[in-house]
Amino acid sequence: MDGVTPKFVLPETFDGVRMEITGQLGMIWELVKAPVIVPLLQLAVYICLLMSLMLLGERVYMGFVIVLVKLFWKKPDQRYKFEPIQDDEELGSSNFPVVLVQIPMFNEREVYKLSIGAASGLSWPSDRLVIQVLDDSTDPTVKQMVELECQRWASKGINIRYQIRENRVGYKAGALKEGLKRSYVKHCEYVVIFDADFQPEPDFLRRSIPFLVHNPNIALVQARWRFVNSDECLLTRMQEMSLDYHFTVEQEVGSATHAFFGFNGTAGIWRIAAINEAGGWKDRTTVEDMDLAVRASLRGWKFLYLGDLQVKSELPSTFRAFRFQQHRWSCGPANLFRKMVMEIIRNKKVRFWKKVYVIYSFFFVRKVIAHWVTFCFYCVVLPLTILVPEVKVPIWGSVYIPSIITILNSVGTPRSIHLLFYWILFENVMSLHRTKATLIGLFEAGRANEWVVTAKLGSGQSAKGNTKGLKRFPRIFKLPDRLNTLELGFAAFLFVCGCYDFVHGKNNYFIYLFLQTMSFFISGLGWIGTYVPS
Repeated sequence: MDGVTPKFVLPETFDGVRMEITGQLGMIWELVKAPVIVPLLQLAVYICLLMSLMLLGERVYMGFVIVLVKLFWKKPDQRYKFEPIQDDEELGSSNFPVVLVQIPMFNEREVYKLSIGAASGLSWPSDRLVIQVLDDSTDPTVKQMVELECQRWASKGINIRYQIRENRVGYKAGALKEGLKRSYVKHCEYVVIFDADFQPEPDFLRRSIPFLVHNPNIALVQARWRFVNSDECLLTRMQEMSLDYHFTVEQEVGSATHAFFGFNGTAGIWRIAAINEAGGWKDRTTVEDMDLAVRASLRGWKFLYLGDLQVKSELPSTFRAFRFQQHRWSCGPANLFRKMVMEIIRNKKVRFWKKVYVIYSFFFVRKVIAHWVTFCFYCVVLPLTILVPEVKVPIWGSVYIPSIITILNSVGTPRSIHLLFYWILFENVMSLHRTKATLIGLFEAGRANEWVVTAKLGSGQSAKGNTKGLKRFPRIFKLPDRLNTLELGFAAFLFVCGCYDFVHGKNNYFIYLFLQTMSFFISGLGWIGTYVPS
């Protein structure tokens, strides 16, 4: 008896109770599924298909127009009057307009020298150029470094002013607005804005200012961004693909057809009179640049985009910085749309088709629908249809339409066409945050006006943006500082749906679902966009 090991035996009724509960849950599911779940999910499919068609129509329209623009449209210097401003020995520099260069900064320890040095090197008469460094830094050390850099250039004869504020009211919009109030700015006709990581070429003003001088109806000339660290890691390559489409297609089409597009917040030259007429800088959203552009456009001002005028800049190379940036870029436009849609509709100075373009194409489809359909359809509704096989998704909606949209998006960056598959998975992950931010903006929730400055690492500080000193592979053995629970939650959800489809499904969606699961999981651990300095 002493050698007998005691056994713990569960009551015979335990298995029966468990089976009974499982059976009851299954019965409840079957009772609810047919009258409730299936119709709601089918409705969601129809809504997602409609949004997909709206996005497809917008992409096809943009693709068609950009082909016409490239083949038949006149170049900017042919559509508008352009005469280079020449140096005159008799008149001296008086035939050059006075230009203000504003460089807003906030704790830009790594990159502050880039924009200050580039702005100081602009080819423009020194007595007709005012450089204004608007430093909102909260780090005393950084403040001192920036001020010393300004003093260094001032000692070389550059007219550079270092300005600080007692508080950060209005963030970037507040700093720019405050800068225009200075007494020495009153005689300036134009203002060019560069963020701290932007490095214009010396001839930047000579190639852009003449359009404003000789065309009094133009309020804004926007240059294209060129990324010095696009090859730094996979994250920066993905960003380059998205932004290149924006500049190559969206900005070009808007400029050519309606003389309207969203100001990119930097690397652009404004006519100060147009800023004042539009009501000046406002801090009611996190996209003060787009806000000003829409208001100026509603007053009849025209915008010009110069795709061949490029300014070097830096892309966020950490996933955390990129997430904050995308929240601001997604939340702000949705919030601005909420606040301005009725003003646009009631406006009398803008023709009807331009209103349609601004409301439907510029705001609704690009800033709202594009995010919603990517997340809701491909990350929620499509996986749910696997668990509810009674709901069918036509192959044209699940395969053909997204394939066409993806191909049209790839025209901006032909060199990265082999990365299209990775880009799709990455965009689906980011659509989670963009959709969330869009909803926050539309309903003006708690984080609607959250402003987090995008961290810059100074990756492209060499003149040619050389990043050979970086090893481009993830630190997969480094534990993340913070887990991204949203991404990890969706990774688990998609994994379950993929397993179910592998066992019971007929459409082979599990291949996509498992790959998308990996993308969400990697993002959840923060392993996107990391690199190891050599």
